[in-house]
Amino acid sequence: MKYINTLREGDRVNDIYLCKTKQSMMTKNGKPYESLTLQDKTGTVDAKVWEPGSMGIDDYAGMDYILVTGDVTSFQGHLQVNIKRIRKCREGEYDPGEYLPVSGKNIGQMYDELMERLTLVENPYLKQVLDGFFGNETFKKRFCFHSAAKSVHHGYVGGLLEHTLSVVNMCVYMSGAYPILNKDLLLTAAALHDVGKLKELSPYPENDYTDAGQLLGHIVIGSQWVSRKIGSIPNFPERLANELIHCILAHHGELEYGSPKKPALIEAAALNFADNTDARLETMREILEAPGAGDGWLGMNRLLDSNIRKTSE
Repeated sequence: MKYINTLREGDRVNDIYLCKTKQSMMTKNGKPYESLTLQDKTGTVDAKVWEPGSMGIDDYAGMDYILVTGDVTSFQGHLQVNIKRIRKCREGEYDPGEYLPVSGKNIGQMYDELMERLTLVENPYLKQVLDGFFGNETFKKRFCFHSAAKSVHHGYVGGLLEHTLSVVNMCVYMSGAYPILNKDLLLTAAALHDVGKLKELSPYPENDYTDAGQLLGHIVIGSQWVSRKIGSIPNFPERLANELIHCILAHHGELEYGSPKKPALIEAAALNFADNTDARLETMREILEAPGAGDGWLGMNRLLDSNIRKTSE
């Protein structure tokens, strides 16, 4: 199988991929075509069917596994597959595990490291909140399998765990470097800041927004979930509860970035910095390591609002 991360301009493909998305569109001249996103465990690539009604293009739909024949080209600095033939595959012709993008890091080791970091939390009420989530085996399985995003950053199996661990690790450093920070509050908020994504996004292979995700978003969903957990703990201090929920509500930093509140606590500000740092650096890593990304300038990127390139060796 020719994995997506190995594709280069000029290649001919004749392999099975997951059709992650399919859209029927029109060219400027009014000619119909189909725009696809093909996926395997190494990533995704844009694809086009310029003559959807032609011989060799069988019926298929989004989330089907399809045998694709086509040529790899480059368009505006990104690889694209121009498809000549498509056949929907039958069950047994493919291994679904080959089509789920997975973290390059060991998921079991990351989870163990996260649990070790959370032993630093000493406050008995916050420890109960953490245990209410991470002490649940069903939650653990979902958390380890889930992505952190539909796209942009950590959009792969284990991505939510990988992102959370990175944010927690940064917060461990911050709490040591800045003693003014309430370590227990910061680490608890860091561990739980994105739990709402378990309900915002459906699990793989779909990894798409749920109805609740569209209507509420992961920040509101997560704050509600943590609030319910707090409500189940007898005599939980109201002030501490409000501080923890505030950190979750404010972790995107700005109202225009989806936070219902801007950081009013130093712990909320620290969490925002850690979350934003990991998200932006991972976004850059994924862009720089994407199939077809060369060593030169990659063009203006709308997510980063900058033209970027790899650092010279």
